[in-house]
Amino acid sequence: MAGCLFGVGVGPGDPELLTLKAVRLIRENEIIAVPGENPVDSIAYKIALLAVPELAEKSLLAVPMPMTKDPILLKESHDRAAEIVEDVLKTGKNVVFLTLGDPTVYSTYLYVHKRVLNHGYGAEIVSGISSFCAAAATLSIGLVEKAEELHVIPASYQIEEALKLPGTKVLMKAGKKMKQVRELLMQQECDVFMVENCGMENQKIYIGANQIPEDAGYYSLIIVKEKED
Repeated sequence: MAGCLFGVGVGPGDPELLTLKAVRLIRENEIIAVPGENPVDSIAYKIALLAVPELAEKSLLAVPMPMTKDPILLKESHDRAAEIVEDVLKTGKNVVFLTLGDPTVYSTYLYVHKRVLNHGYGAEIVSGISSFCAAAATLSIGLVEKAEELHVIPASYQIEEALKLPGTKVLMKAGKKMKQVRELLMQQECDVFMVENCGMENQKIYIGANQIPEDAGYYSLIIVKEKED
């Protein structure tokens, strides 16, 4: 009988935000898949290790996930990632795949998940605390109230039209486009908050678009709210 793949969200950074289910699955299973060439360098691994010290004794499965927008390279890497996982599932062992935040939100795990399911294996998603919920809690603000809308936007693409949407905008994955994002936000009549490295030791909070550093790190999340009357 083949094993099952579990996509486990470890939350945004604070190890205390791992769910009880995530902790249990890590403890109960031998094979832990981690995105990247070197599993112990992965942020997801480091977060989980602080919550589950037994993780250090597990068998780690490296799953390379190159950072690229090239559709051909992406497909090849996702196909290969699924193969790596399935080679273990064929032996009857489960695989716990660690991923930052929640596996359903802009997670590379999803590409592996869909392929494994399509190939006839079992796969489950285990929710984690999403980065934008954790960031809002860190800022002590709400994301949406009453009939407000919530929009989650990948900021590494064109966002001019998205910023015109009503309600609260969450800007994720700005990356190298942080300078352009900052300039656009400074032209808006809105309240802007950014949390860099949410829940980690080097967490930083910025209030106002003009305070956002152009060289902010990859794990930076921006919340844009309409000004209150």
